[in-house]
Amino acid sequence: MTYFLGMEVHQSDRGIFISQHSFALKILDKFCMHNCKAVSTPVAQGEKLTSSGDQQRVDERHYRSLVGCLLYLTATRPDIMFGVSLLSRFMHCCNEAHLKAAKRILRYIKGTATFGVMFESRNQLKLEGYSDSDWAGSLDDMKILQTLCCNFV
Repeated sequence: MTYFLGMEVHQSDRGIFISQHSFALKILDKFCMHNCKAVSTPVAQGEKLTSSGDQQRVDERHYRSLVGCLLYLTATRPDIMFGVSLLSRFMHCCNEAHLKAAKRILRYIKGTATFGVMFESRNQLKLEGYSDSDWAGSLDDMKILQTLCCNFV
C-alpha cells in the first residue's frame, strides 16, 4: 500500500484500489461522530432541503468545514456525491436541517469507511453511460439536478 495526496493506493494483479479510509475516520473524529450509529443510505428518502424555513441557524464555519471535508472525500467516494453536492448549495444559509443531513452522511461513512474506487485491469473495455435527473427537485429555485456517469467496463 502507498499513499498519494492522503489517498491509500493498493495495487494488485486485479487492478488498483484507491480509498481514503484513514481520512474518513479522521472526519468522524473531528466532528465527534466516531461513536455514532451507522445508516445504510447517505440521504434520507424523500428529503427536501430548502434555504428558507423556520429552522435555527447553525455556525457557518463548522458547517462549511464539514461539507469541505466531505467534498474532499468524494474523490474516492462517488456514492456520497449526490448528498454532498446537495449540502453544498446551502453554505451561505445553513440551518439545523442541513447540519442534520450532513451528519447523516457521516453516519453513512461510519458504516462504509473502507469503501473506495476499484480500477480493474482488463484487456477489452466497453464504454457505458448513465444519466439521471431529479425533475426540478430544488424547492428554492426549481432548478434541475442532472447527473451523468460514464464507465469503462
